[in-house]
Amino acid sequence: MKILVYSYRMDEAEYFEKFSKKYNVEIELSKEGPTLENVSLANGFDCISIITTSVDRKLMEKFHQIGVKFISTRTIGYDHIDIKSAKEFGIHVGNVTYSPNSVADYTVMMILMLSRKIKIIMERSNVQDYSLKGVQGKELQNLTVGIIGTGRIGKTVIRHLSGFNCKMLAYDIYKDKKLNQYAEYVDLKELFQKSDVITMHVPATKDNYHIINKNSIALMKNGVFIINTARGSLINTNDLIDGIENKKIGGAALDVIENESNIYYNDLKSQVITNRDLAILKSYPNVIVTPHTAFYTDQAVSDMVENSILSCTLFVEEKENPWEVY
Repeated sequence: MKILVYSYRMDEAEYFEKFSKKYNVEIELSKEGPTLENVSLANGFDCISIITTSVDRKLMEKFHQIGVKFISTRTIGYDHIDIKSAKEFGIHVGNVTYSPNSVADYTVMMILMLSRKIKIIMERSNVQDYSLKGVQGKELQNLTVGIIGTGRIGKTVIRHLSGFNCKMLAYDIYKDKKLNQYAEYVDLKELFQKSDVITMHVPATKDNYHIINKNSIALMKNGVFIINTARGSLINTNDLIDGIENKKIGGAALDVIENESNIYYNDLKSQVITNRDLAILKSYPNVIVTPHTAFYTDQAVSDMVENSILSCTLFVEEKENPWEVY
């Protein structure tokens, strides 16, 4: 069996070597993401592995024409893949799972950084300003944290936060009774109204699009902290900016933003970036922006590579595949 790997990174090298041997799979690697210009690389491959690069209808049609039957994305989210077109052309699609601790640890870190105003403290210390004015923080034990989404990552965040003795509210369509010892499930409106900190761990679906918007922000406490380590499309960026500027929102920590494609994971020094919202958000002293790196640990990268290979193998062998989304 052979798998073509697009968007191959050097940090994945040892894992592709390790798991290709483990599962007896031949791997061909391309540092390029899938495009109409390089689609021919997939000739002769039933399965391809991608990461966050877009696969639109035109590209899906080309893959269909050369015989690709399965696309595995080495990510949990698969909103960069045109699922409707995949169904039309009969190409199956799978995602992967990886260590939930990676994003959960990062989320807790961002909550602490935001609540303790670490961005201001670090920037001041860089210019030898060690004054205390404006850097008084808050203690987690005195805050209510609202967790939107209690899947693998959300529930891990809850378990991690339980050690801080903070009150937690949770929202999910599917409730996990095991979490009742840590958090109280409430409806989304109540979560917005009662939370001092709101962190999101839901996929980028049509129903979740702009779940944070001017209407939901209006329900929130004054000075609320908003954390997003999931997907940029969960937040209406213009409404977020308005909320920050009118001081309704006390701060935001964003590992993802809208329209981040073709920006994150690239070295763009000395270039003009055509994302004004990113520039605006980075300018605020109470906003932390990181480049979609919450997932990025050695364990997570290992899991992403292994599960993508395993998913392709299960598809070809016509076995039950827990990662197949269509």
